[in-house]
Amino acid sequence: MDNNDILNLLKDSGAFLEGHFLLTSGRHSDRYIEKFRLMESPNHLDKVCKRMSEQFNPNEVDIVLGAAIGGILLSSGVAKYFGKKGIFTERVEGKMELRRGFEIKPNYNVVIVEDIVSTGGSIFELIDVVKSCNANILGVTSIVHRSIEEIDFGCTYKPLLNYPVESWDADNLPDWLKKIPMTQRGRSGK
Repeated sequence: MDNNDILNLLKDSGAFLEGHFLLTSGRHSDRYIEKFRLMESPNHLDKVCKRMSEQFNPNEVDIVLGAAIGGILLSSGVAKYFGKKGIFTERVEGKMELRRGFEIKPNYNVVIVEDIVSTGGSIFELIDVVKSCNANILGVTSIVHRSIEEIDFGCTYKPLLNYPVESWDADNLPDWLKKIPMTQRGRSGK
């Protein structure tokens, strides 16, 4: 499965939307990827998770970590291919935390999974969680890297699809975008 296959899965599932969107990061965009149109299909989700897992040596992985909500499905789906556990963080009072008895043991090798990356904020928070557990980050993978900028997470980052989409701060919106009614899609609680 290559970039075109991922792009086709996203398009076929109806995940690509156009309009005026407020992103989780607080930025605005004229394009939005509704990841749950892809992930609601077990077949599509499994293809994505399999591809994510193929980027890492299964013998080196101890655990897979994602962030609720999309990361719940991804961490479990990717972990299946490693024969390991897939766990997730939740945001509590604005901070990512391991809950529900989830644990990352010291020196564990962790693969971090994410759905859509715009600014990388959630991944940086997941990296902090892993570091606080004195564990190692084998790498990060996402379905889509939508940022125009490269993001340095300080570790290997392997998105399945690079699909740069421009976004703007609220005080710097282009006039044409201001004319389109804004939509807020799913939000992660930031």
